[in-house]
Amino acid sequence: MSDGIFLEDSSESPLILIVEDDASLRVLIARTLKENGFRTTLASAAPDMWRAIKMAPPDLILLDVMLPGTNGLDLCREIRLQQNDVPIIMISAQTDEVDRVLGLEFGADDYVPKPFGTKELLARVRAILRRRAGPLSQRKTPRDLLIFLGWKVDLRRRELFSPDGVQVELSGAEFDLLNAFLDHPQRIIGRERLMELSRARLTDASDRSVDVLVSRLRRKLSQNVTDRPLIRTVRGAGYMFVAEVERA
Repeated sequence: MSDGIFLEDSSESPLILIVEDDASLRVLIARTLKENGFRTTLASAAPDMWRAIKMAPPDLILLDVMLPGTNGLDLCREIRLQQNDVPIIMISAQTDEVDRVLGLEFGADDYVPKPFGTKELLARVRAILRRRAGPLSQRKTPRDLLIFLGWKVDLRRRELFSPDGVQVELSGAEFDLLNAFLDHPQRIIGRERLMELSRARLTDASDRSVDVLVSRLRRKLSQNVTDRPLIRTVRGAGYMFVAEVERA
């Protein structure tokens, strides 16, 4: 095992992988998480991160943007290219909106700017883990399947299938956003209300973060560039999912 990887506790509590090159901050985050019932794996750079994922797949990754070697944004993209939908929270000292938008574009579920309070970080971690194990996964048939224009959504397995039967990979935030639209089809939903319904925890529901998530989801719901967008932008009001939705 590399010196950059350290696994704490062997219980069945959620496992959080902390990828942070600042040793003091890495230990502080780990201690906070452990005191609140989580297990942690610590990594200081990309090689350690990949080894940690292989040894013990985490339930969530806290991923710093500014890492030596491969940066956090590229690592986030590589994780998603491997079709790994583990929740990812990006952490960065950069306050530029571009970093936040890029993180979401590359598949991150949330973004926390430095410096941050440990209570805020814990709240975001818990919120994302709740989404993964929340009421959607506990729904029983026959309400587990949603259908619209040939698309199928399995709520229990949190899976999306195209009309051709191909599974479309969604991040946790993308799936929750889709479910919010499917619960309120053909209705205009404002940004703030949309984020409340999807239980997402983004920095600001009024900034580009919401638009990025919607844009990502819209692209994944389009099989061809000529397809009519299923999510329509209503200028000055929000968004509308235009298709009829059936529960099977």
